[in-house]
This record gives sequence, C-alpha cells and structure tokens, in this order.
Amino acid sequence: MKKLICILITYLLTHSYAAQAQGVTRLTLPEVVEMAKGQSIAARQAATTKETKYWEWRTFQSNYKPQLTLNGNLPAFTRSFVQVVQPDGTIQFQPVRYNNSSLNLSLSQSVMQTGGQIYATTELQRFDDFARKNTLYNSTPFAVGYSQPILRFNPMKWDKKIEPLKYDESRQVFIESLERIAVKSTEYFFNLLLAQVNLQIAETNLSNTETIVKIANEKYDIGKTTRNEILQLQLESLKAQKAIGTAKRDLEIATLNLKAYIGLQTDTRLELVVPAETSAIPISNQIALEQAFENRSDAVAFRRLLLEADRAVSKAIGDNGLNMTLTATLGFSNRGLTIPELYQKPQSQETVQLQLDIPILDWGRSKSRTKTAEAQKKLTEYTVEQLKQTFRQEIYTQVTLFEMLRNQLSLTSRADSIASEKYQIAQDRYVLGNLSITDLSIAFQEKDQAKRDYINALKDYWSTHYQLRYLTLYDFERNRKLLAEN
Repeated sequence: MKKLICILITYLLTHSYAAQAQGVTRLTLPEVVEMAKGQSIAARQAATTKETKYWEWRTFQSNYKPQLTLNGNLPAFTRSFVQVVQPDGTIQFQPVRYNNSSLNLSLSQSVMQTGGQIYATTELQRFDDFARKNTLYNSTPFAVGYSQPILRFNPMKWDKKIEPLKYDESRQVFIESLERIAVKSTEYFFNLLLAQVNLQIAETNLSNTETIVKIANEKYDIGKTTRNEILQLQLESLKAQKAIGTAKRDLEIATLNLKAYIGLQTDTRLELVVPAETSAIPISNQIALEQAFENRSDAVAFRRLLLEADRAVSKAIGDNGLNMTLTATLGFSNRGLTIPELYQKPQSQETVQLQLDIPILDWGRSKSRTKTAEAQKKLTEYTVEQLKQTFRQEIYTQVTLFEMLRNQLSLTSRADSIASEKYQIAQDRYVLGNLSITDLSIAFQEKDQAKRDYINALKDYWSTHYQLRYLTLYDFERNRKLLAEN
C-alpha cells in the first residue's frame, strides 16, 4: 500500500506538468544529496578546510625531518666612524670602510625523545678592509654539535602525541561536514517536494470543485439543492484558486533555495521524485554508540583535550624549576689570506657551554602557574566527562527517534490512503445526493491534510536518517563506515 501511495503521489506531481514535459530535470533524494556533497558552496568550503589541515599536518611532519639551511650576509658593507680607545685612555673616532661577508650551510635534526638538536655546519667568512687594502678569510670547514635542554619542557614530545589527533580530527570533521550537507539538502528537497504536492493538491481541488459546481447547478435547477450549497461550492472554488497562487509562489521560492544550495546551475524546472522506500534494518543503540565513539571527531577531540591539559601541566612544571641547556660543538677552523689556505692544516675547534636559569625568588609565581594548570586539567576532565554523557544521550535519542519515525511513517501512509478513499466515497455520495456539502468539505480537508502529513512524515524520517549518519559516521544500510572518499 505504501509503494502504491508513493507511485500515486509521483504520478500526481508529473501529471500537472505533462504539457511542459520538455526542460524538466527529475531528481531523487539521493541524487540531490550527492549533488550537494559534490558541488555546493558548503562542500567546497569543507574541502578547502580539509586541504588547509592537511598542509598544517605536513608542516608538523617536516619539523621531525632533517633541515638543510643556507644563510649569510652577502654583502655586509660598512662605512662609518667608530670609537677607538687610545693607549693613553682617550677616545678617537676613526673612519672605517669594510665588507664583512659570511656564508653558513648547516644540517640539523631535532631529537623528539629528548627535545635536543644535533647539527653539522660549515662556514666561510671574508673580511675586506678597503682603507688598508687588506683581505682576510676565516672558515669552519666542518663542525658537529649537539644542543640539549635539561630539566625543561619538551614540546616536540607532546606535539608528537597531539598533532596526529588533530589531523585525525580534521579528517573526521570533513566527513561530518558532508553529512551535515546531506541533512541540509534533505530539508531543501522536502521543502520543494511539499510545495509541488501543495500545488498539485490545489490544482486537483480546483478541478474537482468546478466539476461538483456544475453538478450542483444542475441539481439546483431541479430544486434538489439549496442556494447556500451553491455559494459554499463557489467559495471553495475561490479558495482553490487562491491556494494555487500561493502554491506557485512557494514552489518558486523552494526551487530557488534548493538550486542555490546544491549548486545546480540550470534554468530547467525541477521535478522531485517521492522517496518510495525506507530502510527496514533495525539499528541497535549499542552499535550506534560504538561507531560514534570510533568515528566521530568529537571522540578524537575528547582524547586531544585531555592530552592538551596534561601538556599544560608538564609545561608549567618544566618552566618553573631549574632550567639548563647544554651545548657542545666539535670541529675544525682556520684563517688565511686566501681560500685554499683555509683548508690546509685546519685547527681543531671545541665548544662546551652550559646555560643556567635558576629562579630564586618569584613570590610564588611558579607554584601558582603549576596549580593553575592542574586546576585547569581537572576542569577539562570534568568537561570531557560531561561532553561524553551528552554525546551518548544524543545517540540514544536519535536512534529512538529514528525507530519511532519509521513506525509513524507507516501509520501516516495508511492514514493518507484511508483519507483519499474516504474523500472519493464522499464525493460520489454528494453527487448522488446522500451527503451534505459540510461533510464533503470535511472529507476534502482531511484528504489534503493527510497527504501533507505523509510528506512531512517522509521529511522527518529522512532527515533523521541522515542526522543519524552524521552522528555516527556509519552507513547502517551497507554496514560500513563513511569515508572521506565517499
């Protein structure tokens, strides 16, 4: 019976436009959803955001790979007067004119586990004293070194834990964005479908009313009806004409809204096909909840928020105590009047440096920062727990609503069928003179309302269907996860 009603509604939608069969674009709900996902402005925005997050991820990955850098000052010319202290302690300002150029090529690699950095470098420096016509070279042919923070916060270690979660979260956000587009496009689809049904209802009602008016006039001529019934039917005819005008206006607005949202660049008239089938697959609360926690970006965000709170505490502790940085370099260096001399018998070069930063008196600032971070961590834990509870409740509510709407749709379909049959019987009885105009009017209104209720029930069902996909990122009909490629 449900399929029969859907076929009937589809026929009614197409019948009124039979004379305009050319230039019509027929669309089903899945086609509208896919068009919105593929070409709408919202889809392009989601894709751009995804691309941005991808390149941010690539930037993060590059931080853990070797970095080759060339830097220098070329040229570095100076012409000025400088202060020169004389042997007797007096000061004179002497003119200088020189070029002090340098080039440095370095290869560095960060060490994630310790937060340190190992590097290799080679440097060449040239000094030209134009006043004295003198040229000198200085070089570090090769040197290796290591810089290691001690008892300090290691941001690379925490980034290695958090940044992958951010990237996973962004990928799930993209899929969620597409599913939100599906929900929104479903709303626009049914707004237009309801407008088309309303127009068809109004046109059918006008045709039926005009037919009944003719019959009533004949009955009036032979004295089998009253003037009041004639006036009532004429009023119904005027209402039907007014309803057609309103329905055409609503149809135009709904069409423009749908085309604009899904990015459909066409002037053809849209003809929507009533969804004829609904899913009969039962959905378990437990499965829906498991898939939501496994697939949704919110589930990834829960872990990220807790890790970020732990990182804040670790940073507060690491920055408040004794901070040291050990730097050691081993290599060769030389000087000369020409470049070849720099690489002949270079001298060894060693550097060891320990930099200290010891807070002695800070009036409790370090302790306060640590306690603040710890308190913020507790607040984050409570917030995440509350978000998880809300998350679970949302899934349970949506699954329950989906099952309820599926049953409601079946009942609404039956009511639509009964109301249509009841109206047909009432119309026949009125023609035969066995029914009053008031009862006919009631049957008339019930038929129209039942059909609108059925379309609205379809809208609620399919909106909830796509909303459940959005909340779980799972296709229950195909029993698979929703992926970005889809």
